[in-house]
Amino acid sequence: MFDYDVAFSRNIGWVTEQEQAELRNKRVAIAGCGGVGSLHALTLARLGIGKVNLSDFDEYEVHNFNRQAGAFLSTVGQNKMDVMSTMLHDINPEMSLREFGDGVNEENVDAFLEDVDLYVDSLDFFALKARKLVFQKCYDKNIPVVTAAPLGMGCAILCFMPGKMTFEEYFRFNDKQTEEGQLIQFLIGLSPAMLQRNYLVDDTAVSFKERRGPSTPMAVNLCAGMAQTYALKILLNRGKVECAPYGLHFDAYRNKLTRTHCPRGNRGLIQRLKFTIAKRIVSDD
Repeated sequence: MFDYDVAFSRNIGWVTEQEQAELRNKRVAIAGCGGVGSLHALTLARLGIGKVNLSDFDEYEVHNFNRQAGAFLSTVGQNKMDVMSTMLHDINPEMSLREFGDGVNEENVDAFLEDVDLYVDSLDFFALKARKLVFQKCYDKNIPVVTAAPLGMGCAILCFMPGKMTFEEYFRFNDKQTEEGQLIQFLIGLSPAMLQRNYLVDDTAVSFKERRGPSTPMAVNLCAGMAQTYALKILLNRGKVECAPYGLHFDAYRNKLTRTHCPRGNRGLIQRLKFTIAKRIVSDD
């Protein structure tokens, strides 16, 4: 029954037939099959991306139901990557999938990024060690990176392109000696506009110490839409994308779109002030 050209024929018009054929031959890596990762994978599949690398070692739990595309009563206890692989092949049985069931680590990161045209970051916010490893490898291999953060009821998106500002130059992790300090660097770098902050109605839902925070299904869906729009533009060379030190933050709740700019990354004066404020809040949680 499956016919690639028919399955993705409704993309034609926004992409040409030749561009659709190009997407069929592109390989995209996604580390993490949770909230944003599951929606990234499904959106890429429906875009007609023909080759995907997936990684995840986690299993579904009931608290995943509010945002993760593969989370159902029928999948509780099942491996997230296995479920997403089944869903992807249900969309495109011809998709070339490479699976990394141990997550991404120093032993397999080169294999995970082999022949990859684009990396879409979907790791858990607190997976700092793995994220730094993958981003550095992408820089070394000239692989573009897109990371979209689900914040409140919006999305903040950053892109790191070969030859432009690096992940470390933007976030300045090495400026902080503790993991907590580096996580705060990550937070304020992801969300310099902080559009979501004024409608958080229960501060107790956020705890750095317990490594938890609230989420919404609207945010992860917005992340998938924005990140895969960037993916299309990068993979097809369809024009300019905002890359670090620039970013975009769209908040649907506040009806607001902000173009962010941190020319010195987190080493800039305003970002350093934000770090001081955020550290005070985190230390009090």
